[in-house]
Amino acid sequence: MLMTVLVGLLFGTMFWKKGQKTSLEKDLQTLLGAIYAAVYFLGASNAQAVQPVVDIERTVFYREKAAGMYSPLSYAIAQLCIEIIYNLVQGIVYTLLLFSMIGFKWEASKFIYFLFFITMSFIIFTLYGMMAVSFTPNHHIASIASSFFYVFWNVFTGYIIPKPSIPVWWRWYYWADPVSWTINGVITSQLGDNENMVEIPGASSLKVKEYLRDNLGYRQDFLKYAILVHFAFVIVFLFVFAYSIKTFNFQKR
Repeated sequence: MLMTVLVGLLFGTMFWKKGQKTSLEKDLQTLLGAIYAAVYFLGASNAQAVQPVVDIERTVFYREKAAGMYSPLSYAIAQLCIEIIYNLVQGIVYTLLLFSMIGFKWEASKFIYFLFFITMSFIIFTLYGMMAVSFTPNHHIASIASSFFYVFWNVFTGYIIPKPSIPVWWRWYYWADPVSWTINGVITSQLGDNENMVEIPGASSLKVKEYLRDNLGYRQDFLKYAILVHFAFVIVFLFVFAYSIKTFNFQKR
């Protein structure tokens, strides 16, 4: 929670009121970078922080499972429920800091969308960290294994390389990247209906929503799919976590 506040203040002051500046192409790129940094940095920290905890608790689970006390799915759902509480509080604090300091338009729907995508991103990252521990012997190996995929999640977020510029044979990974869906959801929910004009060096000016759609691949009518995909990632990661702790047992006698 301390890191949430510190990171929220850090990014909030770095990108102070950038949400109100959309008249230039570089302003939109800066705002996209703000969302990318805000989502990825703290999400990855969540995944790393939860791994030692799950590794220790897994030892207790092995004992209780052998005694027939509860099933792997019950354990996985219980873990998810308690993490949802933590992540929701974390998401509310983070959203209040970022939304106000970056300067997005104060509308109830936009605030709720922002809160939803930020909180769901935290839950997905947390579940990913739990899942990585579940099929590795300990949290040290889990950290190394999960870090390998962070590189791909980072590259295919749609910020370093916009989706239209990603080669067709690699574009499938953009759709398989949870972070890209979160950034997509935040950007389209906050700016997808923006009618202001944006100046593009060497080209004709476009409306903000047209620039996002044509140059970056962010469509407002895709917002409902971004919401559904976040739920899908939670369900998939949860069941992989449950299946892994049921199947793999790394205890040594």
